[in-house]
Amino acid sequence: MSGRVVVVGSVNVDLVVRAERLPAPGETVTGGVFERHHGGKGGNQAVAAARLGRTTLFVGAVGEDAFGDDARAALAAERIDVSRLLAIPGAATGVALIMVDARGENLIAVASGANAALEPAMVEEALGRLGPLAEDVVLVCHEIPTATVRAALRYGRGAGATTIFNPAPAAGLDRATLGLADIVTPNRTELATLLATIDGGGGGGVGGGGAAVAPDPEAGARRLLDPGPEGPGVRRAVVVTLGAEGALLVARGEDGGPTSRRFAAHRVTSVDSTGAGDAFNGALAAALAEGRSLDDACRLAVVAGALATTRPGAREGMPTRAELEGALGATG
Repeated sequence: MSGRVVVVGSVNVDLVVRAERLPAPGETVTGGVFERHHGGKGGNQAVAAARLGRTTLFVGAVGEDAFGDDARAALAAERIDVSRLLAIPGAATGVALIMVDARGENLIAVASGANAALEPAMVEEALGRLGPLAEDVVLVCHEIPTATVRAALRYGRGAGATTIFNPAPAAGLDRATLGLADIVTPNRTELATLLATIDGGGGGGVGGGGAAVAPDPEAGARRLLDPGPEGPGVRRAVVVTLGAEGALLVARGEDGGPTSRRFAAHRVTSVDSTGAGDAFNGALAAALAEGRSLDDACRLAVVAGALATTRPGAREGMPTRAELEGALGATG
């Protein structure tokens, strides 16, 4: 198998101010340093896949503005095919306003802009122009409307692609949506949110203050594989990313029952964990499109996610293929 990675998701421009402290309501804090970065989970995941040498296409939306031009150019500079990146008239490119203090605490406000205007028909039309998808991987994140997520997964599945759904953010999803994906990749917190939504708290639960309680990841992943009244479970596997603990794969066995395997974290000196999950998802998609087994793809993705934490920023830390192969060689 030598397929493409097709990412359907969000693209943002991140406007960051680093200051000594965060302002209180109504207060102005001066003396900060301004930075501008390219972001959005979809864009980040596409960069992660492209840097590993896999042919990568991006389906998403920006506005007809300077930020949109910059976002398109940044993706194209990574050798990502942006011919299906739509410019939506009257919409602004997605923007994240971020304040970070000296301790690393932050305040974030996101104006989704064109990401929220990406409609199911737009995605179906864009995917339809890609031709056969039987050897490809369609990777979808949830920073676009849920109906559009469903359309992307449904189309990819119908066209024969392997479908991966990164449920970030995890709110507002149901079992029917998860059942359109071959592989679902929540982190521990997202897993708890999914369980609280689809099972009314079963296996994960919601704390008294409304905060999701992290479930046992293996038990939670098995619940996502189970069918329910709303629809079938995840078709093939749930991969739970566990940060410094690595990742857990729970997959359907040949007899239909679930099997599990843990992948230890790759040890690095971490500088900034921003974008580690996106690096994991992009690398997982790239490895599967390359024809690797799911076990091998998870092992590779764990290392890619760890390497992404060794440099500050999200996209800045995404490893190249040479860097990843060097790290894999070092681990034997």
